[in-house]
Amino acid sequence: MKRLNPYLTGGVTEDWTDYLLAFQEAGATGAEIGLPFSDPTLDGAVIQRASDRALRRGVTVDSILADVAAVRDRVRIPLIAMTYANLVFHDGVDVFCARLAAAGFSGLIVPDVPVDEADELEAAATAAGLDLVLLAAPVTPPDRLAEIGARSRGFVYAVSVMDTTGERDALAASAAPLAARIKAVTGIPVLIGFGISTPEQAAAAARAGDGVVVGAALMRRVLDGASPADLGLEVAALRAALDRVDQEVPAAPAHTEVSGHRR
Repeated sequence: MKRLNPYLTGGVTEDWTDYLLAFQEAGATGAEIGLPFSDPTLDGAVIQRASDRALRRGVTVDSILADVAAVRDRVRIPLIAMTYANLVFHDGVDVFCARLAAAGFSGLIVPDVPVDEADELEAAATAAGLDLVLLAAPVTPPDRLAEIGARSRGFVYAVSVMDTTGERDALAASAAPLAARIKAVTGIPVLIGFGISTPEQAAAAARAGDGVVVGAALMRRVLDGASPADLGLEVAALRAALDRVDQEVPAAPAHTEVSGHRR
């Protein structure tokens, strides 16, 4: 089954965990929960607005972890926290990772901690039982890509385009080649993110990788007032598109005649 990890900014609304549960019921195989930060350098305008709204509501890491812990008995899919190094290192990585695990998270993404500076974080995540998910981009050189593929846990996050998060009119041309490069150096799943905005784009990305992360397109709907049920329908449409990809029959390899022998 192709993986589908919708993104949700923690605390963006009072009933934000209802969106999480709606994602689950609509067929998400995991969920990425953003811990709001005041300077989210990798995020585009929509996710920044969502973070700002959550922070204005008085949301903190403590409150988000408490909200997740309150629904953990109803959550059946892996939860991956996404945040920035300032929050992770504020009280120490060991404490931070242990608190995530205690609340019910099983993974962590920290995009501003590069692989060559991730030793301390990697050790803390492993000790807490968290998968530290690493990111790779179209410009990642081969040696660095191989290290990311070897050290990432759970999946490798393929950043399909050299830009911030946000909706786009089409899947970036760099997505499929990047997924192929990552799959050549790792045996774990490759999920493509950044700019996956429609079911059609999700299907195209899933043909190249093992699944998708969808963020800004869903968060824009939340910011515009869509209900958890509304977002459930959006995720269900993405799920249906990925399921159709799973059902596609791969084309048979072409045969050519060489010196009377078929190759």
